[in-house]
This record gives sequence, structure tokens and C-alpha cells, in this order.
Amino acid sequence: MNNSKIDFDLIKKYDKPGPRYTSYPTAPQFSDNFSYHEFLAEIERTNTNSEKDLSLYFHLPFCDTLCYFCGCNMIVSNNRKRISTYVQYIVKELDLLKSKLNPNRKISQLHWGGGTPTHLNPDEIEFLGEAIRSRFQFRKDAEISCEIDPRGMTKAHVEALQKVGFNRVSMGVQDFNPQVQKAVNRIQSEEITRQVIDWARELNFESINLDLMYGLPFQNYNSFSSTLDKIVEINPNRVAVFNYAHVPWMKKHMELIKKEDLPTPEEKFDLLKLSIEKLTSAGYVFIGMDHFAKPDDELAIALKNKQLYRNFQGYSTRSGTDLHALGITGISQFGNVYSQNVKTEKEYFETIDKGEIPIAKGYKMDEDDILRKDVIMRIMCDFELDFAKIEEKYNINFENYFAWGIKNLTELINDNLVEIFDKKLIIKEKGRLLVRNVAMNFDAFIEKQLDKAKYSRTI
Repeated sequence: MNNSKIDFDLIKKYDKPGPRYTSYPTAPQFSDNFSYHEFLAEIERTNTNSEKDLSLYFHLPFCDTLCYFCGCNMIVSNNRKRISTYVQYIVKELDLLKSKLNPNRKISQLHWGGGTPTHLNPDEIEFLGEAIRSRFQFRKDAEISCEIDPRGMTKAHVEALQKVGFNRVSMGVQDFNPQVQKAVNRIQSEEITRQVIDWARELNFESINLDLMYGLPFQNYNSFSSTLDKIVEINPNRVAVFNYAHVPWMKKHMELIKKEDLPTPEEKFDLLKLSIEKLTSAGYVFIGMDHFAKPDDELAIALKNKQLYRNFQGYSTRSGTDLHALGITGISQFGNVYSQNVKTEKEYFETIDKGEIPIAKGYKMDEDDILRKDVIMRIMCDFELDFAKIEEKYNINFENYFAWGIKNLTELINDNLVEIFDKKLIIKEKGRLLVRNVAMNFDAFIEKQLDKAKYSRTI
């Protein structure tokens, strides 16, 4: 993305709450009316094709300390017995899932998220990693990634990850400024961050991703510019620059962040502009929303070849897999079904002890959902949409079916951010920051005013 092509004053006009579209329908539409029978029936239906790859996500919720900005489902605990018990049960859940799946299906993507997966000690990392390896076959080019926290990590942690096959790591940095770190209760020096990255490179990890966050307390243009310069110098393969969403009504611990210490909307917008400017000038490709990657990275290549995909971990290169999530609150996405696991350890352990996969709620898509998911995912991943292809695939008249959404695009079209030409919707380069705004016009729950969820702002 060429920063000079973006009219940031114009973009501000469209800053409003909206879904991130890591799924469609989005998670607020999931219902506890979704039955375990529906869940098992969909596994059975999708299980017949032994060539369809699997993607596994493991939610490891424990953290050493509370980061005040955190929006994840996490548990602060240093009770090693509690953590060990959870790991034992996640292996039990893995066995339950394995018993339902075709043994010939292979894993092409594995991700550990949290929480802090590296809050497990090296022995626990090896135990869980080897448990997965012994139960499933992996593709030779499988993408195997883990979210890590350098605070408290040793080289033994990184060696344990490498030993069980991890080839990618993702690390939160947020901001190197000490005042910002103190305000959000995440003290993480540049030195320990660089040390863990050096270990990962020494052990030949294929890809390193660093996460930043703009909109945190006490951030300003000069201090965040310094952080960005250091990130460019570290030279990770990927960078994510997330918008801090201050939602204390959803995450009570965010009340520990004083609203008066947060940047103003104008200052926050300048931080976004600065991030795009610095990273693209350093050679990173703007992937979409908040992701950047080196030109030779799989994400950048997938964007170029229109093979990008989105799931609950964000942008991905492995489309067409069935995603099964293990651990509390994990969200699975396979066939025409979404399902989410129970929220508490007590429910989790009790359900597994009954011999059941611990789902709490879910959603089964109908034909309209399937169509709209396809449309929204192509908009989110390709920044364009070919009406004729959708018409042929679903036997509809696109302009009639999506009349409400097309009408709502008028203002974006008039502002020269989007165009519709020759039965194609194209998000112009200067409008790509507004991809969520475009996608919302094809969301039936928003059209019918059925979506009452509170979302982060689109910019």
C-alpha cells in the first residue's frame, strides 16, 4: 500500500463499530440451542474425504500476569498442578476428537494460542507436542505456530517447541516504551524480546511475527515511532498492528486503564498512519486490516494470488481445512458448522469425564449464510468481488439479492474508495483500511438489525 494514496481525513469519516469477520456468521450469533447431535453429525459428514486436511487449535489460557489491555479468554495462575491438570485434560479431549476423525486425514496447520502457551514449562510443551504428533499425521509443509511471551522464557522453552515440530512463533510486543508498558502492566524490555528472537533464529524457525498495539495509554507519535523503528531493525517476517479496543463493559480489568491516559481519536489515527508509513517504507506488504508481511512471505504471496483466507486466528494461507479447536472457549469451524467449547475448567473437566467433546454452543449455517460467508470472505481477503462468479456458483442475480448492500455502498463509491465496474466490486488501494465497512453491507444480521453485539471500531 502506498501511504500517499490514503486520504486519512476521509477515512476517519467511516470509523464506526463493526465485526472483524474472522467468521460469518460472527460469534455473537452462536446459540446454546445448537445440539451435540448436530455437532457429531457434521463431523461425520465432513469426515468422508480423507484428502481434506485438518487444522488444530489448542487454547492454553494460563498467564503469569494480567496485561490490562488483554481481550483474550485467559486465566492468571502460577499453580503448576492446575496447569498440569489442564494439559492432561486437553490430551483427553484430543483422544475424544481423534476417535471421531478419519485416521487418514493429515494436519496442515497447528496453532497454540492463549493465554500464554509458553507459560507451560519445557517438559509440558514436549508432553503436549508429542501427544499430538503420536496421534496425527502431519503434512511435510505443515504450518506449526505458537504464541510466545519472552518474559520468563528460557532457551529450553524454544528448544522444546522446535523439538516437537514448531516452525513459526508469534510474540506480543505492543510497545517498547517503559511508561506505556507500566500503564498496561506488561514490562517487557527490548533486550529480552531480542534474546528470544535470536534463539528462534538460531534454531531455524521459519517465520517470526511480532504484534504491536496502537491506542494504549501514554502512547504518542514520537514514542511509537521509536518502537516501529526498532521493529523494522529486528526485521520479523510479519508484523500485526492491532487497534486497542477499550471495552471495560466486556473486560472488567480494562477499568485499570484510565480513560484520560488514552490517546485521543485523532492521536490514535496518527499512530495508525505512522505504522502504515513506517512498515510499507521498510518493504512490508500491507495484507489487510492490521497485518503486514515481507514480500516473500506466504501471506503476501497468498494475497497476490487471491488465496488468502480468514479464520479465528486472523489471516491464513491454509484455506479448505477443517478447523477443530481444543481447550476452554476454543472455536471450531468445519463444514457448515461453528462450535465453541465451554468457558470454565469445571465444565470442561466434567464434560470430558463423561466422554463428550465439551461444546457449549454453536451455529449451523443455512444456504444464505454459506453464500454470504463466501461473499464476505472474498471481500475481506481479495479486496474485490466478481459478481458473475457468485451468480454462477449460487444461481442468483447478485444485484437483486444484495440490493440493500449495494445501495449502502453509494457513499463509499462517491468518495472514490470503492468502485463497481463490469459486475465487479473493487476496493481501491486508498479504501482498503475500510474493508470491514464494505463487508458489513453484505451481513444479513446487520441488514435485518438482528446483530446487537458491541464491536471494536473499524479503524
